[in-house]
Amino acid sequence: MPRTAPSPTDLRAVILSILPWIEDDGAAVPPRTDPRYSAIAEAVRGSARTLAELAPGQSVEVRIPPFVAVQCVEGPRHTRGTPPNVVQTDPHTWLRLVTGQERWADVAPPRLSASGSRAGEIAHWLPIVPAN
Repeated sequence: MPRTAPSPTDLRAVILSILPWIEDDGAAVPPRTDPRYSAIAEAVRGSARTLAELAPGQSVEVRIPPFVAVQCVEGPRHTRGTPPNVVQTDPHTWLRLVTGQERWADVAPPRLSASGSRAGEIAHWLPIVPAN
């Protein structure tokens, strides 16, 4: 997948293809040999890159290991060391936020870590692809 956001149609299609996994409350990322793994990776990368296009900037870093990290939200640019505004979550939680299965305010640590005064601003752009 290119490092740009996919088309809304392509992103929606990949998300719908793994929607049962996203809706499963206790889901873990399957092993690489599982056919869903590549679709999950594509959905996580595509949705994070879509966020970066919707909220351009470099003041917040969003990390969804092991798949992607993007910078977004207008404001002071961070260039070295650990960014002051970081959001980190697992792929399952991220895709639940992206699809509106969960709300930002309802997700607690350790599933979602948001540090810095600007990190919570990404909630404004969620959900990206409502599942309903």
